[in-house]
Amino acid sequence: MTEKVVMASGVFDLLHLGHVHYLKEAKKLGDKLVVVVACDATVRKNKHEPLMNEEMRAEMVSSLKPVDQVVIGDEEDMYSTVTNIDPDFIAIGYDQKHDEKEIKHRLNEMNIDAEVVRMGHYKDDLNGTRKIMRKIIDWYGLKKELEKVEGP
Repeated sequence: MTEKVVMASGVFDLLHLGHVHYLKEAKKLGDKLVVVVACDATVRKNKHEPLMNEEMRAEMVSSLKPVDQVVIGDEEDMYSTVTNIDPDFIAIGYDQKHDEKEIKHRLNEMNIDAEVVRMGHYKDDLNGTRKIMRKIIDWYGLKKELEKVEGP
C-alpha cells in the first residue's frame, strides 16, 4: 500500500490553536502531512508584512506533532510546489480564499490527481492571526490610556 500524502498550506505568522486544529484535521486525510509555509514575498503580496520570516515560521510549524515535513512555498508559482509534493489530498483552511474548483481545474490540467478538501471551522475566540493582533492592539492601547490616568 502506498503512503497517502496530504498537503496543507498557510502563512502561520502567529501560530494559534486554529492552525493546530487545521493541521490535525488535515493529517487525518492521509499518512504523511506536508505543510507549505508561504514565503515572505507571498505574505507581503497577499496579506501583510510578516512578523516572522519564512524560516522562523517553517521551524515553528515543523515542531507541531501532526506535521511530517515543511517546505517554503515558491514565490512565483504555487503549483510548482504542488508538483514537487505530488499530494493525494490538498487540505484548504476554512478561511483561506482559495477556490476549490479552480484548484481542481488547474490540477487536472497538470495531470495531478489530488482531492481538494476544505477543512471545517474551529470555533475559538482567538483562532485568527488578525483577531490576535487586534486583541493585542486593543489591550495595549487600553493599557496606555489607563497609564495616562493612573500612572505606570
